[in-house]
Amino acid sequence: MTSSSTLFRKLNLAFIIGGLVWAALQTYIIHSFGFDWYIAGLDSMVSAVPLAAACWLIDNNLRYYQPGKGSYINLFIWCVVLAGACTLAVRWALPFLSVGDTYIAFLKQSLIIRLFTNFLAIGWMAMISLVWYVQQDQKENEKRKTEAEQLARDAELYNLRQQLQPHFLFNSLNSINALIGFKPDEARRMIHQLSDFLRGTLKKDDQQQVSLSEELQHLNLYLDIEKVRFGHRLQTEISCDDKCRQAMLPPLLLQPIVENAIKFGLYDTTGEVTISVRAETEDNYLLVMVQNPYDPQTSRPRHGTGFGIRGIQRRLYLLFARNDLVETYQNDDIFTIMIKIPQV
Repeated sequence: MTSSSTLFRKLNLAFIIGGLVWAALQTYIIHSFGFDWYIAGLDSMVSAVPLAAACWLIDNNLRYYQPGKGSYINLFIWCVVLAGACTLAVRWALPFLSVGDTYIAFLKQSLIIRLFTNFLAIGWMAMISLVWYVQQDQKENEKRKTEAEQLARDAELYNLRQQLQPHFLFNSLNSINALIGFKPDEARRMIHQLSDFLRGTLKKDDQQQVSLSEELQHLNLYLDIEKVRFGHRLQTEISCDDKCRQAMLPPLLLQPIVENAIKFGLYDTTGEVTISVRAETEDNYLLVMVQNPYDPQTSRPRHGTGFGIRGIQRRLYLLFARNDLVETYQNDDIFTIMIKIPQV
């Protein structure tokens, strides 16, 4: 609102200065025909009032209505009509101010020139106003489009994150239900862990990146819950140096990847499985690699398998406009997901 008011004041100031310059020029021209400064100034003042009103009217109309491509002829007609009205106003007003017969004769002889100059002034005003307001409308449209795209992107990011939670939440609640009967202490501990995890999830915002250290703290909460579910079968290895811990990444990015690794690593096996998470920095990128073993006979992970990986790919595209930040590899019985996070 403040910027709009400042702009409006600047436009009014420019309009006033332009009117004064026009009036001064007209005064000088009339004086050069042999009339004294009083008559020249009187003519200029009387002529400037209807001309300023006409320019204000055309500018005010164009502020709220821009003619289409087929309607410019209407704008031309309006300029002609307003120029004629200004000329007639001067023609009938000046004789009442006792300016003398010589000046009245000069006034009548200069009507055509006055009509032409009035048309030029109003036409220039119309053209400048039209160009100005069209540009302002384009800027407003671009701003609205950008805001709409931002809202749509935020809504999609939010939707992607929300789709990641129910599966994990239902499994956790089922595990808590199973623990209540014979391991109530474990059930209470799992409830506290789940509460901390969900509280951290709700506080996250995709527009504000977090450090890898903070992301790993949140991931450990998730892994603690999963270890209650799977017991000794789930082992984890997390390795990264101190430099990596300061790298930034979108929040809650690792949990769905690790969840995907647990799904394909543990669901089809009965033995102990180790999920490894390794991070390093390389060429202004944070590289995070998640590996899990899998049985090729019972589990056939493919590129983009599961909503977790597809959701991560979509999130990274929405945030960085790139489709090359997620890669998957299969080597013997190890499945690897690697994500690259650009570091600004």
